[in-house]
Amino acid sequence: MGLLGAGTALNLQSRFAATDIAPARTRARDLSLIVWSTTVGSVVGPNLFGPSESLGRALGLPEFTGGFVIAMCAQALGALIYFVGLRPDPLQTALSRGGSVANRPSPAGGLALLRTVPAARRAVLVVGISHAVMVSVMSMTPVHLTTHGATLTVVGLTMSLHVAGMYALSPVFGWLADRTGRATTVLVGQVLLAAALLLTWWGAESQPLVLTALILLGLGWSASTVSSSTMVTESVAAHDRPALQGTSDLVMNLCGAAGGALAGPMLGLVGFSGLGAGALVLVATTTVLALRSRRPGSAPATTV
Repeated sequence: MGLLGAGTALNLQSRFAATDIAPARTRARDLSLIVWSTTVGSVVGPNLFGPSESLGRALGLPEFTGGFVIAMCAQALGALIYFVGLRPDPLQTALSRGGSVANRPSPAGGLALLRTVPAARRAVLVVGISHAVMVSVMSMTPVHLTTHGATLTVVGLTMSLHVAGMYALSPVFGWLADRTGRATTVLVGQVLLAAALLLTWWGAESQPLVLTALILLGLGWSASTVSSSTMVTESVAAHDRPALQGTSDLVMNLCGAAGGALAGPMLGLVGFSGLGAGALVLVATTTVLALRSRRPGSAPATTV
């Protein structure tokens, strides 16, 4: 499972690879298309359970292990596409267009950039805090629903629609970020997150309202993550981007882990309504960061 997590983290960086040589006018859209592709795997993957069991029996494998064969083949195909298709390496192409590659960042370069580049710091914080809001509410929703008598079918439908909200409309938010600005789309995301949290506050006892809240939560995460990830890319010069992008994903996942860990005790102390109300503080913080990014003088460091 540790290796699976490491592989997933590395694969998540592919959304940044899509921006390496993308023009500024379509950079958010190009990143969002990679995020959107997750929808395909999320929808197709669970439906391969039946075929995977048939494959496993044909190969003489133990029960429930045929899916690993399909996953291994899919991962090998993905690796082959990377190996063959990303030539020349888009990052090297971007570096050759942007000047000398001698100023290559050190492994700690991402943390140094957070200290010295305010735009980078704001963008990474938006990514991390938005992720924490989503994970904290999402992780406790099945617990809350089953505790209040919801069937597993209702729980499954709620989580499926939440995942659809996270990924299915990401190209729309990418287009919006290119047309109206990255910070503006972050604000749209925070409005959606706030609406979701208010619904969990007011309608915690209503299954339809909780379902609606989870859809809005996914949409808010999508708008915030697509636009703020683009802001991360644009906040520094090309040769500093890999270090900052890796640090951004580190911060995002640490915030998500913290949000999930703290959500359980909060649910026990103040209930699902209190959890939603408490997360509004994080949304307010992210809104302030986005507003500061819209001020004159907060333009991206580069458009290469």
